[in-house]
Amino acid sequence: MKKNLKIDSLRIDEFSATPKYQQLVNAVLNAIKQGILKKGDAMPSINELSFQYEISRVTIEKGYNNLRKMGILEAFHGKGYFITNTEISQDLKIFLMFNKLSAHKKIIYDSFVEALGEKAAIDFYIYNNDYALFKKLLNQQKNVYTHYVIIPHFIEKAEGYQVLIEELPKDKLIIVGKKIEGITGNYGAVYENFEDDIFNALSKALEALSKYHTLKLIFPENSYFPEEILKGFKNFCYSYAFNYKIVHNLDLEEVSEGEVYINLKEEDLVKILDKIISLHLIVGQQVGVISYNETPLKQFIMNGLSTISSDFAMMGKTAAHLVLNSSKEHIENPFELILRGSL
Repeated sequence: MKKNLKIDSLRIDEFSATPKYQQLVNAVLNAIKQGILKKGDAMPSINELSFQYEISRVTIEKGYNNLRKMGILEAFHGKGYFITNTEISQDLKIFLMFNKLSAHKKIIYDSFVEALGEKAAIDFYIYNNDYALFKKLLNQQKNVYTHYVIIPHFIEKAEGYQVLIEELPKDKLIIVGKKIEGITGNYGAVYENFEDDIFNALSKALEALSKYHTLKLIFPENSYFPEEILKGFKNFCYSYAFNYKIVHNLDLEEVSEGEVYINLKEEDLVKILDKIISLHLIVGQQVGVISYNETPLKQFIMNGLSTISSDFAMMGKTAAHLVLNSSKEHIENPFELILRGSL
């Protein structure tokens, strides 16, 4: 390969959430696997790649340094960078797609990547709950990867997304987050049982809840949250004789003593705490708060926020387990209640 020639397989994808330096690493490894780059081949200089692909020198340097740590690339003074090893242990190339990148989704991502280590090259995409972008990303990536690991959630009713997933090779497919109806064949999955999870978690909090008379679930309209959460919440309230209300618009909701608020969105958590503070109500005594989805910060808010949450670190590890073992298991993810001062 001539030094000033572009690497044909190097593609910096602006839609990808994978850092550009990692995209460079993945592209070089892929070119080696395909025989495009061979041992002894000269690589373009940092300046050449920076100019060709309009990315910073720091990004190129970081990518090249990672390749040097892997023993793939070496720098020779006055000559440049050369491929010194083509023995690559990465046999897995993974298309990873999340609906969004929130605090708890980052926990899934981090544990997934950590569990795989250097055994896989990962291209990471975020479609922001947008069906059109979801469709575009899937359609342009078919038949390239060893595995497709997907979290499917949409704000609007996205008719047809099951059809898109159905078209993927099932032996390469892993669904994360929830069960999907209409997908045939044998594929891997790690999922939340939303209806049972909220019912069981609230049941464990029954003693703490008993000092309140009304439970309010903040469930925004036109959201991606599964309807099963509503079913489980209502079943709990019926079973234990709590007054309850489904709050669709928190801005219009009045807060009163003796109520417990369960938020799903982080934005609503900020709003409800603001309302409580403005009324000088004491959290954990006069009014209760339960937040969906545990994150490290919540243990420090309002003397500790009680949470009901899937074990997101375990979800990422389980997804990695399914990849590494080519497993077609469907595994229910652990769900837990963490009682703190807000209840």
